[in-house]
Amino acid sequence: MSLNYTHLVSAIYAYLSTDENGMSTDDVNTIIRQAEQRIYYEVQIPVLKKNVTGTATAGNRFLSTPSDYLATYSMAVVNNTSGDYEYLLPKEVAFLREAYPNPTYYGTPRYYALFDNDTILMAPTPDVSYTVELNYFYEPASIVDTSTSWLGNEAENALLYACLVEGYVYLKGEADMMAKYEEKYQSAIAELRVIGEGRNRSDTYRNDPRG
Repeated sequence: MSLNYTHLVSAIYAYLSTDENGMSTDDVNTIIRQAEQRIYYEVQIPVLKKNVTGTATAGNRFLSTPSDYLATYSMAVVNNTSGDYEYLLPKEVAFLREAYPNPTYYGTPRYYALFDNDTILMAPTPDVSYTVELNYFYEPASIVDTSTSWLGNEAENALLYACLVEGYVYLKGEADMMAKYEEKYQSAIAELRVIGEGRNRSDTYRNDPRG
């Protein structure tokens, strides 16, 4: 079974025993978007992965993330001499600042960290311009906007129960029923994680022995 937008909205109203007098269409759409985001942040789904290239300019240690960026899978700079890909190791911002406290320390970037939702920080600061390849998980358009989605087609239980949990939070529903839907959601997420992840949320190179 798969869920399109119309079926999902009908199911939400039916399970929550309410209608548009209890939750408007805008309310339901907000609940669906929140449910989708919750799933995307809990499970990295291989089919929701993109690859882009950009340029790290000399003297600039910051890179902007794509508009649909969700999480990094891997990041590499291309060696200007050999053409080899040199993969950066993911670290926390604090590590980069401690290891390279002076932003004018230049070299081939070895590490990266998510500085904020829109920016990636590299260290050391690029000494020359480099081609950068970013392999990342993206947040696709919501089923609210497209009528169908990968979650609706392939992970309908996770999507439905995530919506029911968010819906019960909105309605301030009974605690025992909310716990029931949360349990079902966690079970559906566990199944999705088995399908969608061959690894944990950390970057492929997080456990690289070189780091």
